[in-house]
Amino acid sequence: FPIDITFKSTNPFGWPQIVLSVYGPDFFGHDVVRGYGAVHVPFVPGRHKRTIAMFVPESTSRLQQLTSWFTGRRPEFTDPKVVAQAEGRE
Repeated sequence: FPIDITFKSTNPFGWPQIVLSVYGPDFFGHDVVRGYGAVHVPFVPGRHKRTIAMFVPESTSRLQQLTSWFTGRRPEFTDPKVVAQAEGRE
């Protein structure tokens, strides 16, 4: 699996994290987003087992939902920082 690692922070709170974007084929064979998730990386060395809660963004309007249904494309995040933030996930 290709893993992209970038060490950058504007705030030391909540750092470091691994942000995952999971893609898979849909009914038509197109790669669509299956889920996003983020987990904090432990600071201590050794073997760790982490569980990542995954979520999928939803369309904000009925028109976007209808367009998504016709085209087979799901909503995606354009900025990976959104996944690492906790706000707006209720």
